[in-house]
Amino acid sequence: MAQWTATAKFPDQTNLPTLHEILSLIGIPFSKAAPANVCFLIAILSCFLVWVLLWRTRLGYEIRAFGHSDSAAEYAGISSSKIIIVTMMISGALAGLMAINNVMGEAERLVMNSAEGAGFIGIAVALMGRSHPFGVLLASILFGFLYQGGAELALWTSIPRELIVVIQALVILFTGALDNLVRIPLEKTFIYFRKGNA
Repeated sequence: MAQWTATAKFPDQTNLPTLHEILSLIGIPFSKAAPANVCFLIAILSCFLVWVLLWRTRLGYEIRAFGHSDSAAEYAGISSSKIIIVTMMISGALAGLMAINNVMGEAERLVMNSAEGAGFIGIAVALMGRSHPFGVLLASILFGFLYQGGAELALWTSIPRELIVVIQALVILFTGALDNLVRIPLEKTFIYFRKGNA
């Protein structure tokens, strides 16, 4: 029998409030069985704040410029070391918020490898969301449904949980392929009609 490496369960006072508890304060019914907690609301707020940072501040402009071309950004006087350090600090803070959800919201204890595989899913979500905060929010909700739905299917049916990984891969494959299949012909069509009207 395999051992489960984990600490004792945290006291109830340290657990994150669930969406059931939060929404019941304003009279909205929500399932007690759902694992969603206050981190969902914090994640939505974080997406908005990242959007404000990237598209409404000078630092965001520097980050985007450095992301498009580091040599051009350095030529324009943007410090590469500053951008790298700041973006790594922001990324680390957001990753820490995700880990708080796993430890204090879901497991309610310290579990070894509780965030295993989250980095690879994060890369897939960022690619599918086109590295835009709103797109990442939509892609993460989709992947959350796929992950939770796969866990429910594996629990109540004979469908293997690995099938959800295949479905995630197909979603990434088709969204990446459809980008080139749809965007390029649309661009050529718009360019053709623009030249025709000129």
